[in-house]
Amino acid sequence: MQNDKVNETIEYVSRELMKRRPKNGDIWTGLLSSSAISTSVALFAFYMFDKKSHQAIIEKAGEWLKGTMLSDGTWGDTIESPSNMTATLLSYAALNAIGQAPEETKDYLKQRFNGIRDQHIITGVLKYYGKDLTFSAPILVMCALSGLITSWKNIPQLPFEVSVFPQKLFRFFKLPVVSYAIPALIAVGILRYKKGGRNKLREIFIPASLKVLQKLQPSNGGFLEAAPLTGFVTMCMCGAGYSNHVSVKNAVSFLSDTVREDGSWPIDTNLASWVTSLSVKALDGNLEDGEHISNLIKSNAFNFQHPFTGAREGGWGWTNLPGSVPDADDTAGALVALHKLDKGVVSSEVIKGIEWLLHLQNSNGGIPTFCKGWGKLPFDRSSPDITAHTLFALQLWRDKLSDELRKKCNDRMLRMLKWMQIEQADNGCWYPLWFGDQDAEDERAPVYGTAISVEYLADIEHPIAKNMLAKGVAYLISTQNEDGGWGGAIGLPSKLTFTARVLSALSGIGNIEHTILNKAFDYIFIKIKQNELLKPEPIGLYFSRLWYSEEMYNITFVLTALSQYKKKITNGN
Repeated sequence: MQNDKVNETIEYVSRELMKRRPKNGDIWTGLLSSSAISTSVALFAFYMFDKKSHQAIIEKAGEWLKGTMLSDGTWGDTIESPSNMTATLLSYAALNAIGQAPEETKDYLKQRFNGIRDQHIITGVLKYYGKDLTFSAPILVMCALSGLITSWKNIPQLPFEVSVFPQKLFRFFKLPVVSYAIPALIAVGILRYKKGGRNKLREIFIPASLKVLQKLQPSNGGFLEAAPLTGFVTMCMCGAGYSNHVSVKNAVSFLSDTVREDGSWPIDTNLASWVTSLSVKALDGNLEDGEHISNLIKSNAFNFQHPFTGAREGGWGWTNLPGSVPDADDTAGALVALHKLDKGVVSSEVIKGIEWLLHLQNSNGGIPTFCKGWGKLPFDRSSPDITAHTLFALQLWRDKLSDELRKKCNDRMLRMLKWMQIEQADNGCWYPLWFGDQDAEDERAPVYGTAISVEYLADIEHPIAKNMLAKGVAYLISTQNEDGGWGGAIGLPSKLTFTARVLSALSGIGNIEHTILNKAFDYIFIKIKQNELLKPEPIGLYFSRLWYSEEMYNITFVLTALSQYKKKITNGN
């Protein structure tokens, strides 16, 4: 009876996955949630560029914002998210600019910042984001351009002039923004200087910085394929008097091309490469046109040094669109997918991908997202979930490599294991970088980070790995809810995405009690029967405390979990 339920559920979820693949045989593209932050920033970018010519798009975006406002005048990042300061402040700023600011939002902001004068807003935003100015500086600039902040005096000055130096030197400058935010560093920095910068020497760096900005802009105009970053650059350039600059026109074109029918924007155009890797893994590589998919994945590897981060060739980004940037998680995901599709046959793309990951390793042994050695700001530091994913990808391929590269992998993998050992908390958990739980007070999701790490460490035959694995498994078991599911941390409401990731991880462990796994399957089975497979679950902590949901996460996470669970109960161990 249990096997029938499992098979029935796998068949259903598999059909849902295949229904979402484009009929032209291309890779999956997925569906990201619409975002209040993206929509408000894009709206204001059009307002700053040419409000008369873009009145229709501005009005539609404004209607979407007003239509998704919560009853207390606030917004969350998605319509399924609880309200937060950033989404609310930016939405209010955008609506304020077009004369439609809700009074109830003003009341919320007064309470949130203990007032709504300049210093209240500036202090509140800077305190929320800390030393990382990647998001806080653009937020404050938008508030000033829209009239919420009346003086530029206490808005941070970003050192745009640093952008003209070679990228290999960036790590020594202790930049207040992360590696992928150089366009914002340039645009925000120049605008802030134009609004009262004290160091007149900076003036001579503006022309060269603008050339760097243009060089960093992808062919479709969208920085990182992200409406927020592209919109912030657009409004700042316009505010600084560069509305006619080619980078602004290209950015506006991107925003026009990516707006949705309802007037909203997602946080990114899509995560096509990432969700395709997840789909291949969920299907265990069993695709009729597996060779075709393999070739498509290979074609999306970067075959040039990326101008954005200076990353060497060989890595993969999250999408096949021009604004993508190579990163460790997507590179590891592509290598795992190619191993399944190509049945372990090594290709030049695989070799370059492995070398790319090894080159990215930080001096502490861990793996960062984009750039090596940038420091301690979010997304540039080493992270357990990405390091574990890298370990898994290297483990799959290393026996197929040359003696020299295999030895290098073994040495680097040992350093990764030692770093992960240091990072593992006393209770056995790891904290992930890119995923959180919006129901958690600290917004973190140790259940997710631990599940990822346990799943990827399970097949590594090393005493350090085995020791960490035992602690991680114990943590996961201790955090299971009464309903059989898991939230992002102990005591949090169960979610399909977290439960699926844990079931995947624990199903690969030899001595797990079947009652634990059966309860997790029952939770998933009931949710699917209640038609909640596609219910949005904002999970990803993207950019800087920015939440989103992706339809493909639910499907691929669940299918992977069910397939692993089936193997477990079939083998009976």
